Amino acid sequence: MEKKFGQPKKINRLTIHNLLKKAFKHHWHPCSSAKTLEETPPVCVKRALGSYIEDMEGHLVIDGISSWWCKSLGHNHPRLKEALLQQANKFEHVIGTSTTHEAIIELSELLVTLNPGMGKVFYAGDGSSAVEIALKMSLYSRFNQGNTKKKGFLSLVNGYHGETCGALSVTQIDTFKRGYASLLFNGLPIENIPYVNTPQDPLWQDCQEHWDTIQDFLEKHHHKITALILEPIVQGAGNMRIYSQDFLRRLRIWTKEQDIHLIADEIMTGIGRTGKMFACEYAGITPDFMCLSKGLTSGWIPFSAVLTTNEIYNCISNKIGEDKVFCHSHTYSGNPLGAALALETLKIMKDDFAWDDFKEKTAYLLKSLQEVADETKTLSNVRGIGMIAAADIRLNLFSSDKMKSMIRLAYQNGALLRPLGKTLYWLPPLNIEKHTIEELKEITKRALLYAFK
Repeated sequence: MEKKFGQPKKINRLTIHNLLKKAFKHHWHPCSSAKTLEETPPVCVKRALGSYIEDMEGHLVIDGISSWWCKSLGHNHPRLKEALLQQANKFEHVIGTSTTHEAIIELSELLVTLNPGMGKVFYAGDGSSAVEIALKMSLYSRFNQGNTKKKGFLSLVNGYHGETCGALSVTQIDTFKRGYASLLFNGLPIENIPYVNTPQDPLWQDCQEHWDTIQDFLEKHHHKITALILEPIVQGAGNMRIYSQDFLRRLRIWTKEQDIHLIADEIMTGIGRTGKMFACEYAGITPDFMCLSKGLTSGWIPFSAVLTTNEIYNCISNKIGEDKVFCHSHTYSGNPLGAALALETLKIMKDDFAWDDFKEKTAYLLKSLQEVADETKTLSNVRGIGMIAAADIRLNLFSSDKMKSMIRLAYQNGALLRPLGKTLYWLPPLNIEKHTIEELKEITKRALLYAFK
């Protein structure tokens, strides 16, 4: 059972009120306005275990969004805690440029083993940084080749890649970019994406009807493009849209033919989230760069990695007779604590994760959301893959006030949800138990019925 917390101590409501008062005074919450926080105060968390968070009053709530998509193995996983403690007892950090250590060596070997065709791993601190590194590596490899024409970037409409300047430039969601035009370069968006609801959709296997139009656009710009960046298969912040694996496969073929790098942003999709270790596996492709974070440490420590090929590494850092250095450094690059956590996460996923049981639970997750849609009549376009299920509030029902009400009601009944605009989604820990999915279904159903009645 996931709910073994022990008996909580009763907390005076005045204590919680005072905590929130202090929080509002100094703490700037990300992606939250003062008005939103006033209407829906943040949860005062006491502890967390498995798929549940416990607040200061002792209420248990299901973490229906894996705490911003990173708690792949849930909260407080005993093996990850032990890995962290073992490494902390040795040393917590050393400079990444002049030293190495067992955890980072073993982790690099395992990441390359899991991604045949890759040869080198570069480490950073978070997902946006990993994207910045991949963009810069692509450009720097062209610089070393004396190629001054290939300096543009392609990305997919509705794609999200982070909020540092380079990552934001290739993000194609205006909400995040508004107000920063003077800081950004223009990434070219690919439109007419062949979206699907599940892998059973015919477009999943063959997207030729979309490809002809897309290819015409690509051919107009290929001569000036250094790289195409995308979230393989699922666009997270782009309302959990799922697209055809055939589209991904065709893009990989086209980028190879045109000497354009493919950057796979697997920050959300990687480490089992979509039902495979990496979403690129659905299309049977190997990108030129792969960015990992979030689930890489199962959300214990900010830590990210960029995988690339030996060919690109040699182009940047290993030219005979030349001292080539990729001048991008992070103080905590290759942090031993993060490396130990990432290594243990991958070992669990590779050797000890119950993949057959997981496959059954992913089907149950999608089936459960479809039942919510059928019974409440509030949702349309139900879709899902792996441990992701999403649907849209029907246009004739949607309002931001009703959505805020639904969030409050869900929390009061025991589930933490954070919709994307009109999109309601579940993205729980991969090892969530089936009874907890059932509980999440009933809570969501009640919240929708009351909020959108």
